[in-house]
Amino acid sequence: MVRSEAVEHIFLVEEDVQCAGLVRAFLERHHFRVSLEARGDRAVHRILTEQPDGVILALELPGLDGLEICRTIRHAYQGPVVILSARETEVDEILALELGADDYLLKPVRPRVLLARLKALFRRVRPYRTKIESEALASGRLDLGRLVIEGLNRRVFLDCKEIKLTTSEFDLLWFLACNRGRVATRERIFDEVFGAHYDGADRLIDRRVARLRKKLRDDAKRSQIIKSVRGEGYLMVAWV
Repeated sequence: MVRSEAVEHIFLVEEDVQCAGLVRAFLERHHFRVSLEARGDRAVHRILTEQPDGVILALELPGLDGLEICRTIRHAYQGPVVILSARETEVDEILALELGADDYLLKPVRPRVLLARLKALFRRVRPYRTKIESEALASGRLDLGRLVIEGLNRRVFLDCKEIKLTTSEFDLLWFLACNRGRVATRERIFDEVFGAHYDGADRLIDRRVARLRKKLRDDAKRSQIIKSVRGEGYLMVAWV
C-alpha cells in the first residue's frame, strides 16, 4: 500500500502509457508524488507553474520533444532533469547534457536504477554538511574574488553577474570550490558528487567540467579557474 506522505514531487512526461504507469507506480511505492503529462507542448507550462522537485522527460514526445522542453524550461527551473530515451547514441546524450539535463537513461528503463539516480540527484540538491564545507556553511557562501558561490540558495556570481547552472553543474562547482587548492580525482568526484563508481573510461566528468568552464568563461587551454591535472583530475584555484 502506498503511503500518503510523499517525499518529493516528480513530474513525469511520457507518452507511452504502459511505461508511464510502471514508472509512476514504482516511484509512488517509494513515497514520491508523481504527476503525469503525455504531451510535450503542455509540459513546459505545467513544469514552470508547478515547479516540481524533479522532472523525468521522455525524449520522444508529441508536440515538443524532451530536448526542446529541457532547453525551454532551464531559464526558470533549477531542479534535476532526467532524460529517458530509446536512442542509444552518444550524440543525443551529449546534447541532452549540454541543454541542461542532469542524467540520461536508456529505455526500457530499469525502475531501481531510475530510483537510485533520482535519490543521488536529490542528495546533491540538499546542502552538504561535511567538514570540508564548514567555512561555506558558517557564512552561507564561498567568496573566491571574482567568483561568489552561495551554497544555501544555490546561486553563482561571476564579476557580479549571476551565472545560471543546472543542479549537477552547481554540485560539481561547489565540490571543487570546497576543495580549492587541492586536486580532486575523477574517482572522488564520481563517488562524492555523482554517487557512482568510476570505471576509468567514463567521460561524464570531463564533459561536465567542459560545460562548467564554458559558463564561467574559463578557456580550457588557458584555464584560470578550473585546471586540469593530467592523469589525476581537476583543481580549482583558491582565488579567482
